[in-house]
Amino acid sequence: MKIAVLAVQGDFAEHKKMLENLGASCVELRKKEDLFQKYDGIILPGGESTVQGKLLRELDMFDSLKRQIEDGLPVMATCAGLILLAENIENDDRKYLKTLPVTVKRNAYGRQLGSFHAENEFKGLCIIPMTFIRAPYIKSVSDEVEILAKENEHIVAVRYMNQLAMSFHPELDEDERVHKYFMEMVQEYKKILACCTH
Repeated sequence: MKIAVLAVQGDFAEHKKMLENLGASCVELRKKEDLFQKYDGIILPGGESTVQGKLLRELDMFDSLKRQIEDGLPVMATCAGLILLAENIENDDRKYLKTLPVTVKRNAYGRQLGSFHAENEFKGLCIIPMTFIRAPYIKSVSDEVEILAKENEHIVAVRYMNQLAMSFHPELDEDERVHKYFMEMVQEYKKILACCTH
């Protein structure tokens, strides 16, 4: 299994390390040409969504990345990555990939709760640790989006078809279950592709 990690900005190295610990091979997406190689899933890491969105356009990676996600390639997005995927951003006029039918609120927890740690139920995984860093939360979702986790009544993790997105940073905790969950999504996708090609 080969997973591509968007590596233009943010905490991509932590995702890469966790995936490699779980037996996946990783490639870094730094320029347009990197998007033309074969991989089975993509990670959009935390960082600065405005910087990442700007770089995706400047490096001419934006349209290819959007097309891959729309074509069904599994994607896991954390924090800034969630903002990149969201159809609507409540407190920002900018829009990015718009592949995930949710509305997010940027820096939703404010300065006082800029960074904090919690433990909550994640659907299918029991209680998991969650590290939030100047995190957004999901204000609303369309009917077909599955809510996976909440923190203090705010939605912080969702799944929509091939997209897994969350407000927190699972790569910053030792618990590997969220990355395993994503790798299972990738495995399912590979099985479907294999069936279609026979």
